[in-house]
Amino acid sequence: QVQLVESGGGLVQAGGSLRLSCVVSGRTFSSYAMGWFRQAPGKEREFVAAISRSGGTRSADSVKGRFTISRDNAKNTVYLQMNSLKPDDTAVYYCAASNFLGLPSKGYEYAYWGQGTQVTVSS
Repeated sequence: QVQLVESGGGLVQAGGSLRLSCVVSGRTFSSYAMGWFRQAPGKEREFVAAISRSGGTRSADSVKGRFTISRDNAKNTVYLQMNSLKPDDTAVYYCAASNFLGLPSKGYEYAYWGQGTQVTVSS
């Protein structure tokens, strides 16, 4: 069984930084494309960033230039470095694993999900 465990969330002031981590167990990590999604209160879940099996990346327009996704296959871990945080970035952040090729950005393209980690950005 595949398990994903996020960490690194917390409370930060606007303009600050956080790094989220997601450790994957249960199968060969390198065989998955990985993604980060977020959901703010009262809003739908939205795509944040994805990284392919080969290391290619894509991100949502709202976070481009501020957030960076990366992966370490030796550690079975995907990261989301978040800089220049804004109050609008406040949400529960979820990592997910996909069997799709390329850079999936839709929730249904991901088979496995973590439990989420809260990120709160104060103004």
